[in-house]
Amino acid sequence: MTEHSIPSISVIRPQAAPAAAAQRKPSGWLEVIRGELGFALVLGAAFLVAALGYGTPTIAAWLGFAFAGYSVVANDSIQTIGTFLSANMRMPWWALWLFVAGIFLVTTLYGWLTYGGDVSYGRLMAKGFATAPTSFSYLQITAPLFLLVLTRLRMPVSTTFLILSCFASTSGSVWGVLIKSVSGYGVAFAVAIVMWLALAPLTRRLMARGEAHPAWRVGQWATSGILWAVWLMQDAANVAVFLPRSLSIWELVLYGSLLSAGLVLLIKRRGGRIQGVITEKSDVLDTRPATFVNLVYAAILYVFKVVSRMPMSTTWVFIGLLGGREIVINAALPAHQRRSRGELLWIITKDVILAGIGLLVSLALAVVINPVVRTALFGS
Repeated sequence: MTEHSIPSISVIRPQAAPAAAAQRKPSGWLEVIRGELGFALVLGAAFLVAALGYGTPTIAAWLGFAFAGYSVVANDSIQTIGTFLSANMRMPWWALWLFVAGIFLVTTLYGWLTYGGDVSYGRLMAKGFATAPTSFSYLQITAPLFLLVLTRLRMPVSTTFLILSCFASTSGSVWGVLIKSVSGYGVAFAVAIVMWLALAPLTRRLMARGEAHPAWRVGQWATSGILWAVWLMQDAANVAVFLPRSLSIWELVLYGSLLSAGLVLLIKRRGGRIQGVITEKSDVLDTRPATFVNLVYAAILYVFKVVSRMPMSTTWVFIGLLGGREIVINAALPAHQRRSRGELLWIITKDVILAGIGLLVSLALAVVINPVVRTALFGS
């Protein structure tokens, strides 16, 4: 395939800050410090609440769920609603929330009805996760709080490893999650290259027309909804692991209410700092490429869902998809607009490095918390 057969797609690059902004740098630093202080105080309060409640199983279960509910979605939001939030920056937050929360509630209700009260779509019925915990350690409850810190540092962490590994009851389940997740990166990377090369003629014609037709926004919203629903089918296990495997109607109401409230905070903040993993990539603000990203990613996740009930880290699938796509898009650009090989390599490997650091932190926590993980990694 020649260079001309690949669509010419513009690259969105950060704009240089005006001189006036540089003069306000000191106050900007004060704002950063003030913001971090507020985060540290909230985090400290959460650790204190966990210390007071982890000894009572029912309280501990819902505390852990509440912490995990926000932290997991906040870190993984770049995978699912990240392009959606980036492409709809001008929409009021409440309209985006109604859409996202509505799909969450419908998807959760369907899973609850179909799987006998199990909102994880059977993920937690896989070997090693089928028994709900009846007591909790302090670190099991606070593991999601460490995830919040990593998210604050813009690290796309494997929330599956960090949360589920703390509860695995067999060493085989730990290796099963690890193998399935890492293989997902390779599959997504290869599929992204093949798909974007195959879509080249179509995307070239679409992008040549200038501004996207309004119908593309409808398509982007629809595919975002599909992707969000499929992701919930895969990753709801990461937050539901604290709870009984079959929820009563009142537990279901509490489950939906707490996560919907967490979505308010997330969407009002437009995804938070970790959204930079999305916005530094090419053409994320255009609804046309965002639509294609959603479709391909949703298809990959659905295939993995059908193949095995074993939970997996969708984070590795997502960064693999973005990495492969970035290579094709960069090759399509005119020579003077392309990223250098070093810059392109850094864009791709940086996500892998950050996710790898997150994986090591996740496994370190799991080793400390769960003897099963210690056995799986180091033997008896």
